[in-house]
Amino acid sequence: MSGDLLQRLSTFIPSVKPFQLSDIVVPSLPLPSPTVPCSEVPILFREPYILTGYRPVQQKWHCYLLSLFQKHNESINVWTHLLAAPVLLLHWRANLGPLGYTLDVASLPLLVFLVSSLTYLFLSAAAHLFQSHSEHAHYFFFFMDYVGVAVYQYGCCIGHYFYTSQPAWRDSLVGSLFLPGAAFFSCLTCACCCFAKSRFQRPYPVGRKACQLIPTSLAYLLDISPVVHRLFTASWAEERSLLFHALQIASFLLCAVFFSCPIPERFFPGRCDFVGQGHQIFHLFLSLCTLFQQEALFQDYVRRRDTVVEIFGSVTPGPSPLHTNAPTSEVQLFLSHSLGCSRETEKEVAFFYTTVSCDLLKQYNAALQCPVRMTSLRKHGVRVQENILFIFPAPSPCLRGKHGRQGGRYMHACATKGCY
Repeated sequence: MSGDLLQRLSTFIPSVKPFQLSDIVVPSLPLPSPTVPCSEVPILFREPYILTGYRPVQQKWHCYLLSLFQKHNESINVWTHLLAAPVLLLHWRANLGPLGYTLDVASLPLLVFLVSSLTYLFLSAAAHLFQSHSEHAHYFFFFMDYVGVAVYQYGCCIGHYFYTSQPAWRDSLVGSLFLPGAAFFSCLTCACCCFAKSRFQRPYPVGRKACQLIPTSLAYLLDISPVVHRLFTASWAEERSLLFHALQIASFLLCAVFFSCPIPERFFPGRCDFVGQGHQIFHLFLSLCTLFQQEALFQDYVRRRDTVVEIFGSVTPGPSPLHTNAPTSEVQLFLSHSLGCSRETEKEVAFFYTTVSCDLLKQYNAALQCPVRMTSLRKHGVRVQENILFIFPAPSPCLRGKHGRQGGRYMHACATKGCY
C-alpha cells in the first residue's frame, strides 16, 4: 500500500508548478535618484550658498516619499518638523492625567492650539519633502506651508487670549480687538507670503523678504502682546508658566534671525549643504518654541481654567450656574461687611459668583471637610491681599451663613485669612 502511495505522489508532484518568489512579491519600486549639484536643477529649486544635495526633478512621487530616508539637503528640514509632531503628542498625553483634562468648553482653546501646531508641522514637512517634484508642486506645497503658518498663528492667539491674558489687558483696546485682529493678520501673512513667492524670481530681491517679514512681524507683535503684558505684571515666583513663555519668545526671536539671514552657510558655501543650514536651525528653534508654548499653556490651563469659564460661560451644556438669580446687592452686602472690599472688587465677585457652575466647583474639590473649594480672587484679577473668597454649592458644615434660600439652592461664602 505504501508503494501505491509513493507512486501516486511521484505522479502528482511533477504536475505542480514550482514555487517562485516573483509570483507573490510585487516588483520593487524604483529608488530615488542620487542627489545632484545645483547646476543640474532649475534655478527655482536652488538655495543660496547650498551647492550640492539637490534631488532631481520630475521623478515619480514615491521617489520623493522614499527620499525621506535619503541623504539630501532637505532631509533635516523634513525631520525636524516631522519628529516634532509626535513629541508634542507625547507631551500632550503625559499631561492629560495630571491636569484632569476633559474635552469641554474650557479646554477647547488648548485643543485648537494642538491642532494648529500639528497642521503647520505636517504641511511644512510635506512642503520640504515634495517641493522638488516640479515647478507646480513647488508652488503648491509652499503655499500650503504658508496656510499652515497662518493657522498656527491664530491657534497661538486663541491659547494666549483665553489662558495667558490678564483681565486688565483684555479690557484694553488691544484686548478688545485682539481676536479679529489676529484673524486679519493671519490671513495677511498667508497672502503676502504667497504673493512674494509667486511674484519674485531667483535671485530673490530684498523686497521679497520684506514682503514676508513685515506682516509676519506685525502678526507676532499682536499675538505675543498678552504674554508680554503678563510677563511684566505677574509674579514670576508664583507662576511657573512665565519661564516657559519667556523661553518661547527667546526661541522665536532666534527663529527670526535664522529665517531672515542665510547663516552660517553664507560664510561657509558648500559646507552646510546637508547639515548646518540656517533654515534647518530655524526649524529646530521653531519646534522648541512650539514645545515651550505648549508647556506654558498647559500650566496656564491648570491655573486659569476658570478664566475661560468666565469668558465663555458655564463649562457644561444647559443652565447649570451655581445661582443665576442671586441678587447682586446680597453679595455686595456680604462682601462690604465681611471683607471690606471696594466697589470694583464687589462688581467682579458678583459677576463671577453668578456664572460659576457646580460641575466646575467639583473639580476644585480639595482635601477638606467642606464639599468644594473655589479659587482665590487673585486668579480673577481682583486685588485682595489677605482675604480669600470660597464659594460652596451646598450648605457646608464649615459655615453657617446668613444668606437665604434662593431658587432652591443655598448660597454660602466664606472669608478667611491665610488659607490660599
